Amino acid sequence: MGYQGLELKGRVAVVIGGTSGLGRAIMLALAEAGADVVPTSRRADQVDAAAREAEARGRRALRLTSDVVDRASLEALLESVVRELGKVDILVNAAGRTKRIPTVDLTEKEWNDIIETNLTGTLRACQIFGRHMIERRYGRIINIGSLTSLISMHEVAAYAASKSGVASLTKTLAIEWAPYGVCVNALVPGVFRTALNEKLLDGTARGQEFLLRTPMKRFGKPEELGGAAVFLASDSAAFVTGITLPVDGGFLASGVNQ
Repeated sequence: MGYQGLELKGRVAVVIGGTSGLGRAIMLALAEAGADVVPTSRRADQVDAAAREAEARGRRALRLTSDVVDRASLEALLESVVRELGKVDILVNAAGRTKRIPTVDLTEKEWNDIIETNLTGTLRACQIFGRHMIERRYGRIINIGSLTSLISMHEVAAYAASKSGVASLTKTLAIEWAPYGVCVNALVPGVFRTALNEKLLDGTARGQEFLLRTPMKRFGKPEELGGAAVFLASDSAAFVTGITLPVDGGFLASGVNQ
């Protein structure tokens, strides 16, 4: 198969949450590898900007908004992409939200909102796009897990529970859909500085602790997630399913670093 197995020419990728942060970085990596892309989120202005970035790389891109808490919007998204581009080969679930708060003070609404977006939203997208992939007997689904899928972090109980759920859902779908040529995996980003978490990292004791525990002594750059996403989206990963792949600068291997 060789290096050509990493090329995505002729593939169509939908990246939910693909207009900002790590989702945008993954979307751009897929475009650079040859895929036509649909970067989608709730805000039309961000969708347009992301689509222009993909088009600047010579790819087709659609401008479609969606919301993972609205099943009808995801069904309309699939229908529009199939109508315009013919199929969906790759789905990336990168929409997410978080909040840091002592768990004893976490309201049920805050808990439910985070679970609804991060976990149930991922389920909705997997169901809707997965059915299409099962019918075509081909697909690559990449969910976004978290270090909190595997280890504990202070005062982010709802986020951690949602991402642990995503890791479990990924494995369950992988074994259900393997007979149909649909591979389901998750990326586990280490500490990447994005708009979602910058207030938790910049100049804080938490940010310093992350750096201390990361053997590379720095935060990840969003584009450094792209290669792993391209691999999981490609034919080179045809026998890879049900894994959570860390891209973390050594964080999960870390014990005593000095």
